[in-house]
Amino acid sequence: MSNNHGKMKKDEPVIRYALMNDFDIHLFREGRHFKLYEKLGSHIVNTDGLKGTYFGVWAPNARIVSVIGNFNGWNSGSHQLYNRGDGSGIWEGFIPGIGQGEVYKYHIESNFNDYSVEKGDPFAFMWEEPPRTASVIWDNKYVWNDHDWLSEREKTSGKPKPVSVYEMHLGSWQRKPEDGNRHLTYRELAALLPGYLKKQGFTHVEFMPVMEHPFYGSWGYQVTGYFAPSSRFGSPQDFMELINELHRQGIGVILDWVPSHFPSDQHGLSYFDGTHLYEHQDLREGYHPDWKSYIFNYGRDEVRCFLISNALFWLDVYHADGLRVDAVASMLYRDYSRKQDEWIPNKFGGRENLEAISFIKQFNEATHEEFPDILTIAEESTAWPRVSGPTHVGGLGFDMKWMMGWMHDTLNYFSKDPVYRRHHQNDITFSLVYAFTEKYALPLSHDEVVHGKHSMIGKMPGDQWQRFSNLRLLYSYMYAHPGSKLLFMGNEFGQLNEWNHDSSLDWHLLDYGLHQGISKTLQKLNSLYRSEKALYESQFDNDGFEWIDINDSANCVISFVRRGKSENDLIAVVCNFTPVTRHDYHVGVPAGGTWTEIFNSDEGDLGGSDIKNHREIEALIHSTHNKPFTLSLTLPPLGAVYFKPVR
Repeated sequence: MSNNHGKMKKDEPVIRYALMNDFDIHLFREGRHFKLYEKLGSHIVNTDGLKGTYFGVWAPNARIVSVIGNFNGWNSGSHQLYNRGDGSGIWEGFIPGIGQGEVYKYHIESNFNDYSVEKGDPFAFMWEEPPRTASVIWDNKYVWNDHDWLSEREKTSGKPKPVSVYEMHLGSWQRKPEDGNRHLTYRELAALLPGYLKKQGFTHVEFMPVMEHPFYGSWGYQVTGYFAPSSRFGSPQDFMELINELHRQGIGVILDWVPSHFPSDQHGLSYFDGTHLYEHQDLREGYHPDWKSYIFNYGRDEVRCFLISNALFWLDVYHADGLRVDAVASMLYRDYSRKQDEWIPNKFGGRENLEAISFIKQFNEATHEEFPDILTIAEESTAWPRVSGPTHVGGLGFDMKWMMGWMHDTLNYFSKDPVYRRHHQNDITFSLVYAFTEKYALPLSHDEVVHGKHSMIGKMPGDQWQRFSNLRLLYSYMYAHPGSKLLFMGNEFGQLNEWNHDSSLDWHLLDYGLHQGISKTLQKLNSLYRSEKALYESQFDNDGFEWIDINDSANCVISFVRRGKSENDLIAVVCNFTPVTRHDYHVGVPAGGTWTEIFNSDEGDLGGSDIKNHREIEALIHSTHNKPFTLSLTLPPLGAVYFKPVR
């Protein structure tokens, strides 16, 4: 390194040494340094003939910062870092003779209140496996062989494409009952998961937070090690191997990212240097009552650098294809989940969190500038405008937004006995009123199958046959509806029990025909979604959808057309939400000639009653539903059918 201060002396316990130059400091203090993971934290270096590790940490209100670990008997007096003395608040230094695998913490003595504390490294690339809390010196070197995937990702950037996401929790997808019911490692997952997802037809997998977290039961949403994949499942290189193998088999990787809050564990970010460094001092701004965790101070430039550097880290070092940002609504509103006297208005007297809004826009701009071909997806449940709109026109800059309204209305409709559905037609159709105000992703996520909400199959009414028919119908309606798709693990084969993070999914259910039928239904739907341009090419565009009939509430039937960019790419979809077969049901279509049934959720192979239409149907030259041609169809009970014209 050329920017160390003076010649190194081997007899010094800590040698004055810097990775950050003056320009780095300038960017850091302005909130524009987004590669901090290359400068702060612990980095193995070999310089002036000495091998060792550089340490750098931001602690502007500290009086003394020391590195402690096994190498010095956890003695806070032996290896003190140097304050740069330039007002940046950064402490740094080089310790010879220690390297890969050494555990350490920072011992910080504050300028305030005689406070001292042992902290993990905010930029550590690896942590000890919980419940241990020390950071680990680690090198992220790895030989990737996913060039073809990244090249194709770049080549297709900005082009319409299907996005079908399999959301999963690493610790409970599969377990090893013969080995103490332990979860799979990253490398064991690398051997099983890509092939399974490829068979099921999903385009992406979304991992619930993999960043290190002390409490397993938080599902990863209470992060302490923002730059480290959890050691519960293996090393950083093991996680890279999982991503690499997914890419090699054509599966994209989306990571859940949590910039909305962080836990109060003493070894983490809270009260880091004896002051509220990463969080707000006033609890009305800096404490989240729902999750009993701290809220980042988005108005502080150095904190913005930390968070945006973290986002870019996962896209850069781990080749992630996207980030799903958790709890965006909680960031946007100062009064989120708070009573009247529990929050402070912004400088204009409003409830909007102006600093968080600015941060979100900056995050989306920075990630897309560096990686134009990645996805950012917002979990945002309010009517905030233009969440997926470009920042230059006032939007937040996300590529997609979860369509929470669709999810609630749809599950509410499907939970009702079909005899009552005629009175709730609006639940299943209302989403199309606003479907193109954002670029929506349709989520049936982990949140819908926990805490007494029942599994997806458990939400369905009726006897066993009706419940499975309803679930196949739900998925068929979902895949025909505009927007990208997301299913939580287990949904794809009709998991009977609610999700339990301490157990494996019930894979033995795939020994039974009805569960096999759900799995096969998803395979067919994913295949159609990927191959039929009408289902994805204009999925965020009003031109990609038109109603055929929205008004047949008496029969609980809806019908619509999905369109691609070409006039020849169109699919007619008809859904029958009752267990009654409907014969000679007339549906208007925009094109004449021969139409063919390309999907039927009632097929016997899927577990249905196998009520089908003729393979090919001639359109009648007769106007129905204000369309020039008519199809006379048989609608299967609790079934959906897709038709397309024969070219």
